[in-house]
Amino acid sequence: MQLRTVSILGVGLLGGSIGLAIKQQISSCRVNGYGHKRETLNSAVRRGAIDQAFDDPADAVGGADLVILCTPVGVFPDILRGIAPAVGNALLTDVGSTKRTVVALAEKLLPSPGRFVGSHPMAGSEKRGIEFARADLCNGATCIVTPTDRTDPQAAADIESFWKMLGMRTIRLSPADHDARMAQISHLPHALAAILVAAADNDALQVAGKGFLDVTRIAAGDGALWRDILIDNRDNMRECISRLKSELDKLGDLLEPSRGEELRVVLDEAGRRRSRLIGENEGGKGG
Repeated sequence: MQLRTVSILGVGLLGGSIGLAIKQQISSCRVNGYGHKRETLNSAVRRGAIDQAFDDPADAVGGADLVILCTPVGVFPDILRGIAPAVGNALLTDVGSTKRTVVALAEKLLPSPGRFVGSHPMAGSEKRGIEFARADLCNGATCIVTPTDRTDPQAAADIESFWKMLGMRTIRLSPADHDARMAQISHLPHALAAILVAAADNDALQVAGKGFLDVTRIAAGDGALWRDILIDNRDNMRECISRLKSELDKLGDLLEPSRGEELRVVLDEAGRRRSRLIGENEGGKGG
């Protein structure tokens, strides 16, 4: 796949980082950027993340070889409707944290539905905005790619090649499997971080230390963005919440001196599982 022009719709942290990475890897590639805030677009141009700024997404995608949706998931329906008449035969993907809705919409609204391949780069930060974008944000991370039966096989392969060019590993999941897994390891943890902060009274927060800040770091994310994610994946979220309630009830039952050894076993096993996870992730980055 030869990339001469890439259009990034949404030039915040992730969109801006992708633009910087593209310019680093393919200096001859032109990067167009769309956003609803002129100051953000101007900043993206100054930082070199995009070459030209557009106020209209349809104008931004004209003549592009690759279009990447980097807006919040709640904006995807309007964006897809807006670019459908202008996107031509471009390859399209997104970076959204949920996949079923955007994939279904793209296959319904776009003139060449097989040219859309859902993606979720597992890279980012609780910080937001083009000022925090960096070219190596995706390097060493995993990108989940979610083709369907309607996806052009070459389009899926080209999207995987694109993310690998940015230094990512890729795996394939169905949109449904993606959303179910993300509810457990991304969406529920974010909601829990927010709830932990909300549940602590002001007196307790005054003496909060590094442990509390570490556990709740992701609560600093964009509330509007996460609202859209949690609502879009609400069926999986409700199932995860039900399972969590059950585990918390079990924990409550273990808070008796006579069951202290059982409690220790549960805590130690959780620690071992996390240690294995850290080891696997570090091993993957090394490979």
